Amino acid sequence: MFTFYLIILYILFVVASSLDNGLAITPPMGWISWLKFGCNTDCEAYPDNCISDKLFRKMADIMSSEGYLDAGYQYLIIDDCWMAEYRDNKDQLQPDPKRFPNGMKDLADYIHSKGLKFGIYEAIGNYTCSGYPGITLENLEKDAKTFAEWDIDYIKVDGCYANKKNYKKTYTDFGKFLNNTGKPIVYSCSYPYYLEKAEQRVDYSYITNICNLWRNWNDIEDSYSSMINIINWYSMHQERILSYSGFGSWNDPDMLIIGNDDLSVKQSQTQMAFWAMLSAPLIMSADLRTIRPEFKEILLNEDAIAINQDMLGYSGFLMKSILGVDIWVKPLAVIVNDFPTFAVLFYNKNFIGNVFTVSLLDVGAYIIHSYTAYDVFEKSNNQLVLPNENFTFSFTSEMMLYKFIPNGD
Repeated sequence: MFTFYLIILYILFVVASSLDNGLAITPPMGWISWLKFGCNTDCEAYPDNCISDKLFRKMADIMSSEGYLDAGYQYLIIDDCWMAEYRDNKDQLQPDPKRFPNGMKDLADYIHSKGLKFGIYEAIGNYTCSGYPGITLENLEKDAKTFAEWDIDYIKVDGCYANKKNYKKTYTDFGKFLNNTGKPIVYSCSYPYYLEKAEQRVDYSYITNICNLWRNWNDIEDSYSSMINIINWYSMHQERILSYSGFGSWNDPDMLIIGNDDLSVKQSQTQMAFWAMLSAPLIMSADLRTIRPEFKEILLNEDAIAINQDMLGYSGFLMKSILGVDIWVKPLAVIVNDFPTFAVLFYNKNFIGNVFTVSLLDVGAYIIHSYTAYDVFEKSNNQLVLPNENFTFSFTSEMMLYKFIPNGD
């Protein structure tokens, strides 16, 4: 079993090899349009729900005034379909003139006036994934300068129509051109996903030096099964991917689907818990104008966010499975009474029964010390666990997330 000291030494090694542009020191938090609004460009039929200046100004208003920004959600990101169908007569990217009549710089200024940061989407290749003008090889530098002139703070770069053989060079070159602009821009790369799908080797040690975050696996859909499939993929491949997650460089299991149509409250807690444990970017994609209070409460859960944003910067891992219960552990930076705190997620895959008992040795605790088990979603201290005692709790849902806090023995 890993000890906390060995884990911390390993973290320091990983952090030393991460992208050093001073950005995304903790996993980025924000909102993106794709899952809820997709590529809806019909503003005549759907004036309030199309990809437009109006929609993003409204989301900026809500993020800044209803607690999201205060909780850490700072990036407002436009996904695909913001572009005009063609570049302009100078071969520059341009937004759709009807849907974004004031241009992107004006929208960026408005978003910044709300205390938020502005993110945008593009794709390497002739076309974006929805068929709009992409970033071709001859336009890498030009487009990087355009995004800097628009005062963009974050860019998600896809690669549906790119040549897989050129991924490494084109993503590297575009990142260099972004840095050369002098404008700090968080760089999100999608190309590991395409290589993983093609069963090609992904050099994550290299990617950590060119990207702040990267997609590994399938696009998430608004379904519980899609979310669980992504979690299962991470657990199956954790030995080769989780160690590359750290300050400035993060694995990205895709956006939060909380607050949309499919997930129940308990299932939404499950996604929030796993994304917190994985140190995943927390990028919402619900309609913030109509989200129900119980889902908003999950997205704003201070304890889950604190676990996600923990300054130790380590990704939680599946330590072991006991009687059909997966036990995920994440060491935390907070020191209490000279001992580290840590988070533990218990995921009930096929445990028969309700009451579960586990030794703290199985979750990496210092057995000579006592701990208080804090239930993250119930926001309550579950019990005091004394040295050499087992921890016993009842599954009130398929997932339970606890923070173990050392006591002053």
